[in-house]
Amino acid sequence: MFCNQCEQTRHGTGCETSPGVCGKNEDVQSLQETLLYGLKGMCSYAHHARRLGKVDEEVDAFVEEALFATVTNVNFDMDSLLELVLECGRKNLRVMQLLEEGHVERFGKPSPVDVKEGSLAGPGILVTGHDMVDLDDLLPQTKGTGSNVYTHGEMLPAHGYPGLRKHPHLAGHYGGAWQEQRKDFENFAGPVLATTNCILHPRETYADRVFTTRVTAVPGGRCLKTNDFAPIIEKARRCAPLPEKIVRESRIGFHKDVILGLAGTIVQAVKDGKISRFFLIGGCDGAETGRNYFSEYAQATPPDSFILTLGCGKYRIRNHDYGTLLGLPRLLDMGQCNDAYGAIQVAAALAQAFNCTVNDLPLTLVVSWFEQKAVAVLLTLLALGVKGITIGPNPPAFVSPGVFAILQEKFDLRLTGKDARKDLAAVMAR
Repeated sequence: MFCNQCEQTRHGTGCETSPGVCGKNEDVQSLQETLLYGLKGMCSYAHHARRLGKVDEEVDAFVEEALFATVTNVNFDMDSLLELVLECGRKNLRVMQLLEEGHVERFGKPSPVDVKEGSLAGPGILVTGHDMVDLDDLLPQTKGTGSNVYTHGEMLPAHGYPGLRKHPHLAGHYGGAWQEQRKDFENFAGPVLATTNCILHPRETYADRVFTTRVTAVPGGRCLKTNDFAPIIEKARRCAPLPEKIVRESRIGFHKDVILGLAGTIVQAVKDGKISRFFLIGGCDGAETGRNYFSEYAQATPPDSFILTLGCGKYRIRNHDYGTLLGLPRLLDMGQCNDAYGAIQVAAALAQAFNCTVNDLPLTLVVSWFEQKAVAVLLTLLALGVKGITIGPNPPAFVSPGVFAILQEKFDLRLTGKDARKDLAAVMAR
C-alpha cells in the first residue's frame, strides 16, 4: 500500500520512512482510507439522487474538502481526521434523505406487496443493481413487446413502489444476492441489465447477454451510454423463453412510513410486554466464510421480537419462516441499503415516543459489511452516536487496530463472535 504522506510504499504496517520523519503512522493512514471509502459510498448514493434531480451544494463542498484532506502532507492530526470521518457519516445521512425523497416523489410511497419469485413462461429481461431510474425507463419501452421484466438482488424493493409495480409486465423477482449472480444469470435465459455496482465478471456462456449502463462496464458485456434499451429488447426477442417456475411469494415494502403509521400500536405493545426487542439485521452481503452467522442469529431471535432488514444482507435471513407478530410478518423488509435512512427515522421516532435515546431502546443492530456503501452507512450510524453496533463477519481491513480501539471506546463498536446464539443470549440478558 502507498503512503500518501511520505510517498513511500508501505510493507505491512507503517511505511519505509519512520513515523517520526514523515509524521505518518498506520492509524492516520487508516482514518484517511476510512474517509475515502466512506466518500465513495456516499457519492454512489449521491449519484442515484442526482439522477432524480436531488442535489445538495453543502454535500458537494464537503466531498472536495474531505478529498483535499487526504492529499500528501495536508493532515496528520488524528482528532481532525476522525471528525472528518464522522462528518462524512452526517453528510451521508443527508444524501440518503435526498435519495428517499427522490424515489418517493417519482415512484410514490412504497407499501407492502407480495412478490412472485421465479419466472413466468415467455421471454424475460433481468434487472440487477440499485438504480430505479433505469428500471423506470425500461418498463415503458418493453410494454407490448411480450417480454416480462424481473428484478434481481437489490432491485427487489422496486416492487414496493406504486409507480413501478403499475406495469403488469414487472412480473416478479429472480435469484438472490449479488454474489450468486453467476449462477442466477447462467440459469436466466434472457438478457441482464446491470444498472450499478455489484456486477461480477460474467462467464463466457452468458457474457453476450449482459448489458450495463453509463460507467458500469464488464469485459464481454455491452455498455449502454443512454437509456435507449432497444438492444436489450431485441436481445430478449432472440433469446430462449423462460419456463413457468414460481418458487415462492414474499412480502416486501415496509417503508418507514408504513412502520411509523403503526407506531402507536407498536409502542403500546412494548409497554404491554408483547414485544421484547427489535433487531436490525442486514447490510451488505458477501461470499466469504462466516456469513452464516447472520442467518443463525436471525433464526434464534425470540418470537416476540421484530426483525428489520435492508440491503442485500437480507438474503442471508429471508429464506426462513419467522411467523407473525401483531398481525405483521416478524421479518420486515425495509428496502435497499440506502433505506437505512428510513430505519434511522423509525428508531428516532420510537425513542421520542418512549422519551429516551436511541441507545436506550430495546434495539440491537447486527450489520454485515462488504463494500463502500456499507462503510458510509456505518459512519452515519456512528455520527448519530448509535452505540453497541455489531459488525462482521470480519473487521474492515483498512481499519487499524488503533482506530478500531478508538471506535470501541467511543461507540462500543463490536465484532460478531463465533457463536451467534451465544451472542444473542448475551444481548437478551442485558
